[in-house]
Amino acid sequence: MLPNVLRFIMDSLRYWILEMHIDGFRFDLASTLARELHEVNRLSAFFDIIHQDPVISQAKLIAEPWDVGEGGYQVGKFPPGWAEWNGMYRDVMRDYWRGNPNMLGEFAQRFLGSPDLYKEDYRRPTASINFITAHDGFTLHDLVSYNHKHNEANLDDNNDGEDHNKSWNCGVEGETDNEEIINLRLQQKRNFLATLFLSQGIPMLVSGDEMGKTQQGNNNTYCQDNDLSWLDWANADQSLLNFTQELIQLRQNHPSLRRRKWFVGKEVGEDGIKDIAWFTPDGNPMKGHNWEKDFARSIGIYFHGEGIQSKGPMGEDILDNHFFIIFNAHYEALDYKLPKEEYGKSWKKVLDTATGEIAKDGLGLFTASEGLEVARRSVTVLKSA
Repeated sequence: MLPNVLRFIMDSLRYWILEMHIDGFRFDLASTLARELHEVNRLSAFFDIIHQDPVISQAKLIAEPWDVGEGGYQVGKFPPGWAEWNGMYRDVMRDYWRGNPNMLGEFAQRFLGSPDLYKEDYRRPTASINFITAHDGFTLHDLVSYNHKHNEANLDDNNDGEDHNKSWNCGVEGETDNEEIINLRLQQKRNFLATLFLSQGIPMLVSGDEMGKTQQGNNNTYCQDNDLSWLDWANADQSLLNFTQELIQLRQNHPSLRRRKWFVGKEVGEDGIKDIAWFTPDGNPMKGHNWEKDFARSIGIYFHGEGIQSKGPMGEDILDNHFFIIFNAHYEALDYKLPKEEYGKSWKKVLDTATGEIAKDGLGLFTASEGLEVARRSVTVLKSA
């Protein structure tokens, strides 16, 4: 990068921070800023100056960690101090919910904030900006309604836009009057939203996804300044909006669901239970061979509410309910057995994406080792009672 260009960038960033009181930046195609000659270089002059600047280094720095050049996909490779749009999270969660095999191990990594990408660089889960959709590509509604892009309105013979969307139309391409497919699409939207806001890391939600925005299968609407890209407030899906609001409130109310430090897999307190545990539908902890079963599409995840590594503003321990979260991407319902009593004597179901219900007072009370039916392609969340 030429010195004058670099100086201009730095002066502009300082101006926006000091004069306009902007608290952070998202850098579009950020790998471009680190290119020296042809290759992307983590030790480039741009990163060096950013880290040395007493003003800019204190701002929130978020990278879109790829560009269109050779070797431009740099997810997980930005320096400490940077957060990243986690494109791997997007791809894995899309594949998981459309029923791809061999997903549990990868799903677990992304769900925990991608420690395989960020932990060794001394970054925290907050380095992972998790997202299902972005301003480029399908909206959430279109992600569950189209298998293929439909960009004819862009007048480029449908050649523009991404071809590999990892989407699933639930059985019919585009809009339909089939009530069964409509209900499945609504459930899939709730599954994606629940996964996003229950994952460790920082959730990113695109404006309009919370109310069912569609672009009629167009995944490249940058050139459309009309009702194809505008927000249709008059036809907003109020039930989906309510679900999203309650989901956000659930995350905000429970620090166990938004930890600032990594799970460590060690015993917590005197009960001998680890801060996190993984379970099969029969109520037993996951073993190595369970992760390798290509047909497995369901998993139970236990969060110990006393295993939060962070401290409160006065240095106090942060304590919360225990949580047991069940993800079932299988095409049939599953009978799940809750963990044994040492993990929790009783549980309240507080979220069910099959019905779209979220209730802090509970949707049902269950005891240790009790069985419950988890609907096909759904998420169930229980918290200790």
